[in-house]
Amino acid sequence: MSNLIEMARQFHDDENGAAMVEYSILIGIIAGAAILAIVAIGGWVSGRFTGLCGILDGKGLTATAGTSGTCKATTGTGT
Repeated sequence: MSNLIEMARQFHDDENGAAMVEYSILIGIIAGAAILAIVAIGGWVSGRFTGLCGILDGKGLTATAGTSGTCKATTGTGT
């Protein structure tokens, strides 16, 4: 019986599991914030390139033909 009480006392005093859970939650919050930041920055950059493509469409010159270049914002391609 005293052995059982001693095991229960050791289990009560051991806080390694609680610390591991706290660190896991913290890592999850940091990972979520990083993913949200990457998605937000990616959307902003994509919007900037789409706007730039719209401004430059038909105003550039191609090296081979000497005609105006094109920029297709929907596909991200141009000539």
